[in-house]
Amino acid sequence: MDITIHGLDALSDSLRSAWHRAMDESPEYANPFLAPEFAEAVAGFRGGAHLAVLRENGQPVGFLPFERTPFGVGRAIGLGLSDCQALVHRPGVVWDTEDLLKACHLSVFEFDHLVEEQKPFGGYVTGTFASPVLDLTAGGGSYPEWLRGTYPGLARTTLKKERRLGRDVGEMRFVYDERDPRVLRTLMRWKSAQYRRTGRMDRFARPWIVGLVDHLFQVREEHLTGVLSVLYAGDRPVAAHFGPTSRTVFAAWFTAYDPEFGYYSPGMMMHLRMAEAAGREGVRIMDMGRGEKEYKDRLKTRELRVGEGFATRPHPVAAVHRMWRRPVRGLRNTVLAHPGLRDPADRLLKAVGTLRTSSRTNPAGDARGTR
Repeated sequence: MDITIHGLDALSDSLRSAWHRAMDESPEYANPFLAPEFAEAVAGFRGGAHLAVLRENGQPVGFLPFERTPFGVGRAIGLGLSDCQALVHRPGVVWDTEDLLKACHLSVFEFDHLVEEQKPFGGYVTGTFASPVLDLTAGGGSYPEWLRGTYPGLARTTLKKERRLGRDVGEMRFVYDERDPRVLRTLMRWKSAQYRRTGRMDRFARPWIVGLVDHLFQVREEHLTGVLSVLYAGDRPVAAHFGPTSRTVFAAWFTAYDPEFGYYSPGMMMHLRMAEAAGREGVRIMDMGRGEKEYKDRLKTRELRVGEGFATRPHPVAAVHRMWRRPVRGLRNTVLAHPGLRDPADRLLKAVGTLRTSSRTNPAGDARGTR
């Protein structure tokens, strides 16, 4: 096995085509987060992005995009944003992990959504987690007919709320592939407000993430297309989603709605509408990403497994990094796995978010601003 390292700022057409071919030959690698277009996009907004190319008999057969710090710590490309990570390779290809890290000048390689098929990384996985998916089918009739046939337990309530929203605000309309960038900005504002309300880190406060999403919105390729889906009531957008989609996999990514319409459950409406429309487009799977949420449990048809961990080779930096990161990840995973811990933690984050929002509204910090 010959391994060479390349930049992602000027990927050749031949390497990109070989990468696409490896994706096409294995259904595990059909996710748009594994496409070269996603890796190139991240590289355009973050420094230290590289690509390891594995060759057999001179032919490129494997591709691992990664980010590297000056200390030789590596991360899966887009770690923290990407919901699917892997060394994309043609069937039958195997590699030695320590040799791979050495060729990449890495002492450690961190991942948190690793495709389960990646056997050479298996010994370095510290935990596996469910990633719920929906198996999509193309309905032959109308959306209500599809909904009643696919989710009979949700159909009556959802359709009733849609009719009520249509009466109260304006006629319901769904656009699967909206091309108006102003609505993308609206989605970012909603999502930022949601992050702040719930005490989470506001991803859209980071310019590079805003730039990345803007860029992906313009990508229209076979293995990755940036799709903005919007649910309207009259002329008002009430819910929206943006994420990358390949020919067969729709990756659920950023979903948000106008909190003024929370009573109508626009988030659930949004996911059901997307599932029906994506199926009509020929997409076969909606990957909702790792994490436990009630709406995922109600919609999923099955689960994939993704791995989290640190691939390492003997090196002092690897030992220090593992000692620092593993307890942090372990504590977080323990909280997320137990409702008795997760729910109080979630309430605490929301309380902190409320206080932060109040302090922005009332900078003087008097009693009225913290009620």
